[in-house]
Amino acid sequence: MKKTFAFSPVKIFMTAALLLTAAVTMSFSLQNVGGGYKIGDTAQDFNLKNVNGKNVSLAGIKNAKGYIVIFTCNHCPYAKAYEQRIIELHQKYAPLGFSVVAINSNDKDVQPADSFDNMKKLAKQKKYPFPYLYDESQEVAKTFGATRTPHVYVLDKDRVVRYIGAIDDNSEDPGLAKEKYVGSAVEALLGGQEVAVKETKAIGCGIKWKKS
Repeated sequence: MKKTFAFSPVKIFMTAALLLTAAVTMSFSLQNVGGGYKIGDTAQDFNLKNVNGKNVSLAGIKNAKGYIVIFTCNHCPYAKAYEQRIIELHQKYAPLGFSVVAINSNDKDVQPADSFDNMKKLAKQKKYPFPYLYDESQEVAKTFGATRTPHVYVLDKDRVVRYIGAIDDNSEDPGLAKEKYVGSAVEALLGGQEVAVKETKAIGCGIKWKKS
């Protein structure tokens, strides 16, 4: 005798609901956490508003031999700890063709301290020598795959991703940093060499995504 299996409408509904929930969860995870650029990928250019009111793109940076793209923000303690080090990276490497391009992708409704007006105040207070851009739509962060502040992407002159991760290995004390990942990556590229450490774990606050 063949066995037959009956599926009640309730069971069918619950199964469909579970599958939908799983799909939504996976989509959110991929959108905000996974994906993004890998080493060797070519980054798309972007056009974002700087704190001076003018838009900035990578293609618009003259005489570039590469780019140090840093996702950061105003409020995060890790971002604050690295403020001076980011300034120093630009001061050292911009004259050599590697400018810092800082981007704030945090949603101001989730974290008001990271609003565009507060970005302008911070840039003025700290005398940022580099562009500090507002990724209001968060599309640039999603495209890059950035999840933390700070989160660094070192690109060569063709916008090929050569390094992803942390600035160095000590967020608390720059004097105790033994591995200066970004500096080493830039030095290698300037010397026509392969970057030794291509990827590290970015340490910092999570990017504040828009509420769905």
